[in-house]
Amino acid sequence: MRAAGGVVVRDGARGPEVLLVHRPAYDDWTFPKGKAEPGESDEACALREVEEETGLRCALGAELPSTEYADACGRPKRVRYWRMHVESGRLVFAHEVDDARWLPAADAARLLTYARDVALLAALGSAGG
Repeated sequence: MRAAGGVVVRDGARGPEVLLVHRPAYDDWTFPKGKAEPGESDEACALREVEEETGLRCALGAELPSTEYADACGRPKRVRYWRMHVESGRLVFAHEVDDARWLPAADAARLLTYARDVALLAALGSAGG
């Protein structure tokens, strides 16, 4: 399964902050992401999914490491990620997300549900984030 998402970064009062989303269906904290539609590029998927889950229109930055894991049905899933910054919009939630938080990296690392996301966050720092 092919998916994509973003690590959305902004300047906060104490330095850079990343956006985490909470998905009630999984009761997890993660980065916005989702499955690619047929014929959709990974880049377009990442931008669409971030906007659908957060209400924020973003621009792509550097590509970050991909994650690979088995989904809830045991199927292999690969998610490509990009660093992103907000261009417009305001934080609103749709059916998949019920909460979101802007956090400094150390706080985000403690809240993230999955070790693969913590590793992605660490890669963001080594990529100049």
